[in-house]
Amino acid sequence: MLRRVNRVVLIGTGFVGSSYAFALLNQGITEELVLIDLNKEKAEGDAMDLNHGMPFAPSRTKIWYGDYKDCGVADLVVITAGANQKPGETRLDLVEKNTKIFKGIVDEIMDSGFNGIFLVATNPVDILTYAVWKFSGLPRGRVIGSGTILDTARFRYLLGEYFDVDTRNVHAYIIGEHGDTELPVWSHADIAGTTISEWTKNKADVNKDDLNKIFLNVRDAAYHIIERKGATYYGIAMGLVRLTKAILRNENSVLTVSTYLDGEYGHDDIYIGVPAVVNRNGVREIVELDLSDEEKAQFTNSVQVLKKTMEPVFKKF
Repeated sequence: MLRRVNRVVLIGTGFVGSSYAFALLNQGITEELVLIDLNKEKAEGDAMDLNHGMPFAPSRTKIWYGDYKDCGVADLVVITAGANQKPGETRLDLVEKNTKIFKGIVDEIMDSGFNGIFLVATNPVDILTYAVWKFSGLPRGRVIGSGTILDTARFRYLLGEYFDVDTRNVHAYIIGEHGDTELPVWSHADIAGTTISEWTKNKADVNKDDLNKIFLNVRDAAYHIIERKGATYYGIAMGLVRLTKAILRNENSVLTVSTYLDGEYGHDDIYIGVPAVVNRNGVREIVELDLSDEEKAQFTNSVQVLKKTMEPVFKKF
């Protein structure tokens, strides 16, 4: 009897997609990886290039250029396709053109008989994850957006740099829209179990202005990177691999993903970035943090901005 293997299908082999494929191969997380792109030659070239590195990989991964029929038995479909964010353009500016692109993609995937988990990375990720859920008809827990996983990673990294502590010992979340209305959850930020406020109490060289600048650098990081190199892709690719690992290895890991709220945090009918337990079935449950009054108001604002942007778009579908 043949052993069932994990299959990941990647839709879109641009900067983010190809970086994800490369990182996935280097960590040996899946047995099969299918690449799909409108630019067939690019996807075929990526498959060839990745396969030539197989002797150096930690384990064998079967990689090929495929089509939507390959999604039928896939465990995970990762979507990175769509229009890119241009200099001076916000993630929300992309909403209408990418929603149209996604309708066609999701219809083809579902026609294959796909019944796995969707992982969405294309911006604006919260709205497009909602679109995939609507277009696919899958249970909401099996449609996941990358959400604020990268913002949270940036936050942890910059806090670790500021306090000269290994970033893996910094525990702090960015929640809300993956974009300009996101917010830091200072009330639950800690280093090795010690709150940031306690950590800074006896440190004369630490001030609130510095901490606020850290958040602003997190929030605006994509703009700074796009200015310099045209796109962001390494960080989000590694975040997507982390999510892939949590799903395929049934880790029950807490990650700040874009997931559907149904009363949590006082909101519903919205996909937005919050901590959630992720496993082989998708999102198992949402971790509902006890936010401060200020954080609640900021989160509500983030929800309202997303809903206001979504409303005219989804009337057309």
